[in-house]
Amino acid sequence: MTTTASASLVALIESRLRDIPDFPSPGVVFKDVTPLLADAEAFGAVVRDMADRRRGSVDLVVGIEARGFIFGAALAHELGIGFVPVRKAGKLPGKTMGVSYDLEYGSATIEIHEDSFVGGERVLVVDDVLATGGTAEAACHLLEDAGADVVAFEAPIELEFLHGRDRLKGREVHCSLVVRGD
Repeated sequence: MTTTASASLVALIESRLRDIPDFPSPGVVFKDVTPLLADAEAFGAVVRDMADRRRGSVDLVVGIEARGFIFGAALAHELGIGFVPVRKAGKLPGKTMGVSYDLEYGSATIEIHEDSFVGGERVLVVDDVLATGGTAEAACHLLEDAGADVVAFEAPIELEFLHGRDRLKGREVHCSLVVRGD
């Protein structure tokens, strides 16, 4: 399921992105959201848009390291609910559970605290960009293994040409700005 953002929100997000060529590796054009985060109006508009769509339908917001923490924590605050971080392996203190997954050039492991969920919580997974979808897919599986009910995935930006949405089939996905070319 896909919903669409207003043209004015899409234009606002697009105007606050910065392309960084050859980062993190040659040939990659990184979509930098820090100008959007630095603009209170734009950042607030993105968070309010997500909150308006999710109010009353989720119990917790889950943010994926690292920029997903920023959007997710602000959204959780706006909704008056809790926030759970999904971190890279070895970054959380205490008992954790994790999942390893393949990346384009290698593999990674993400973790949550073992006691993040009691079971059945409706959660929204948030990140800054939906690219290849590998981390988002792994996060959804990890949360479900921990007993959460993943309601949807949200990110302000989707790089459609990387087909990340394909890895989230059967899940509600919302991305306000969909970048169709590379």
